[in-house]
Amino acid sequence: MHVTITAVGPDNRGLADPIVHYVATAGANIHEIQMYDHDSERLFAMLLRMEWPGDEEPVATLRTRMNEIGRLKNLSVRTWARDERERPPRVALCTTYRTEPPLAILRAIRDRRLKAVVPVMIGNRDACRGIAEEFGIEFHNIGDAHGHPDNSRLVELWDQHDVDYVVLARYMRVLPARACWEFAGGRIINLHHGLLPSFPGPQPYADAFARRMLNFGATAHFIVPELDAGNQIIHQETFTVLPGTSLEEVTRRGESDNEPRCITEGLRRVIDREVELHFHRVVRPR
Repeated sequence: MHVTITAVGPDNRGLADPIVHYVATAGANIHEIQMYDHDSERLFAMLLRMEWPGDEEPVATLRTRMNEIGRLKNLSVRTWARDERERPPRVALCTTYRTEPPLAILRAIRDRRLKAVVPVMIGNRDACRGIAEEFGIEFHNIGDAHGHPDNSRLVELWDQHDVDYVVLARYMRVLPARACWEFAGGRIINLHHGLLPSFPGPQPYADAFARRMLNFGATAHFIVPELDAGNQIIHQETFTVLPGTSLEEVTRRGESDNEPRCITEGLRRVIDREVELHFHRVVRPR
């Protein structure tokens, strides 16, 4: 069984050793190990991806052992296996202002074009609360009066609702590196409203328009700690305009139609296991 373990906490010596020793001794086939040691933050982070002998020891038992190591080493440890339970993947939708992307995902699930469940929607603004209520989904606003999010609460809600994947559906805040590492390994999917890697940043429509582009687009990509890194692209959706089309019209078409199509198809590829993230690169599973 394919299992991903992440561990994050205050930097110290010997943090990875007990985790690696336990899984190796138990007969796991380790596919990937990545470790981060940021001296400026005194933060340690680790990702371990492996094939676990689930017939010999259930993932639930492995999780208990990893949690014990986490308590001893002061680490936040998560043990995740997509196939541990026979149920559709659970997806958390994170939003800010734009209603079209989360609405497109929820409609695709309702129409059985996406085989997933959304147990929670989380926003740093209240703009999408009505959509959550329409679909009977729990909604939490984690933003203050200025929209600054409580990132600790954000991660708590992901854990509380036992989500498999997180979708940033035009969530217009940068996730802290710690949150990215805690749900690393291809569990966080972002919708960027521009074509990566050419147009990163907060105003990709305006940037492309300034370069007299006639093709505009959006990108669904896996999140890694580096913002819009470009090597984690899942899907891109484009549209073409005629010369002389205004920036306002370009933005309208992108936001109302192109972006929702992009994130829905990107999420479908992940849920249907057409793509995975290995060593920070998107690959097709063998």
